[in-house]
Amino acid sequence: METRRRDFLRSISAAAALPTLTSILRGETVWSGQPENQANAGLRDLRSQFPLLRENTNGRPLVYLDSAATTQRPRAVLNALARFYSHDNANPAKSLHTLARRSATLYDTARATVARFLNARGPDEIVWTRGTTEAINLVAASWGGANLGPGDEVLVTVSDHYSNLVPWQLAAKRANSTLRILDVGDDGRLRLDQLGDLLSKRTKLVTFPHVSNVLGRINPAKEICERAHRTGALVLVDAAQSVPHFPVDVRDIDCDFLAFSGHKMCGPMGIGVLWMRRELLDAMPPFQAGSNMAHDVEIDAAPHFAEGGLKFEAGTPNVPGAVGLAAAITFLESLDRKSLWAREQELTRYALSSFTKVKGLRILGPTEPSERVSVFSFVVDNRQALEVVTALDAMGIAVRGGDLASLPLLKRMGVTAAVRASCYAYTSSEEIDRLVAGLQG
Repeated sequence: METRRRDFLRSISAAAALPTLTSILRGETVWSGQPENQANAGLRDLRSQFPLLRENTNGRPLVYLDSAATTQRPRAVLNALARFYSHDNANPAKSLHTLARRSATLYDTARATVARFLNARGPDEIVWTRGTTEAINLVAASWGGANLGPGDEVLVTVSDHYSNLVPWQLAAKRANSTLRILDVGDDGRLRLDQLGDLLSKRTKLVTFPHVSNVLGRINPAKEICERAHRTGALVLVDAAQSVPHFPVDVRDIDCDFLAFSGHKMCGPMGIGVLWMRRELLDAMPPFQAGSNMAHDVEIDAAPHFAEGGLKFEAGTPNVPGAVGLAAAITFLESLDRKSLWAREQELTRYALSSFTKVKGLRILGPTEPSERVSVFSFVVDNRQALEVVTALDAMGIAVRGGDLASLPLLKRMGVTAAVRASCYAYTSSEEIDRLVAGLQG
């Protein structure tokens, strides 16, 4: 075990030399650690920036392996939130008092940060939402309500999270349209060979998870978009589990809509993003109505709607959420996301190898690290998922279990519940060791 851990640390040394908290807050990039201990020092530096990781639970040092549900927040994000509430808190307005102008500037800057992060054509393609779920519901209600009708089809997948399945079930029912399902193989890989039969001129939209929240499998987004566009269909990518792990470029993927949540990538809860092509955004009717999304409103005249994403942002905006997400993006980018991704693949390889030591454990999803992120769902012979979750919790190990909001996929994999251990940039090989020991015990 110790030899393999040393090999693991040695293999990631080039990727793990990470900036200190002070350098991040100053906007600098200062690399720490000597060549022979960069992996250890770099990961320690990174973990030290997440206060909650120092907590004890049930008398044990916390092992947090539930990052696919929500990540922990670094001090850079916590400080950004505290600073906003302490120094800049106001309902944003560009032409009113000083605090209102400062709040508006921060809000606009955060939108521009997200646009750059996704390689969008501009900030006006970004819509703030409460999270991935609301973003998808916005598309289903606004675009779906205006464009779906009898005989039309929406193609979803058996691997979709409820948040990308139920909205389209409801939209199809409202429009008297048909929901078609793309299956997966026994290995959880999307059956792209079925697309020839499923796609037609009746297909108005194709939607799928960029990364499965159960299997951790990375789906070929660019290929799916290209094939869908050949038939004239639009594509919505559920990027809730991909954006947190590796760079996502909306122009390279060539999708039409993309949604993700801030809290799964070190940002606050309650803030999410819907990116969509500007021409689609302009053509879609508002999702909710109220202040900020309309102006010059008269009793006896149709309202004038705001330009860009503001058209879909009725009411008082979540400025601190946007500020916190922008801080999370800045934090992640300062760490060099490509290097973090290389390290994550090594951690994935280490974890998959370690799981083979647990008798009766079966991993769901790919065993090749390059095909997945570090999200591991598994079942253990003769043990219920919630029983395993409870036993691990007593040891200070936080994992998730149940149907994982993806029962159709679990059934396709031959089970109705699973345990999920999900890692992030701050996860260590020692934490994988503790998980494996807990499963063996």
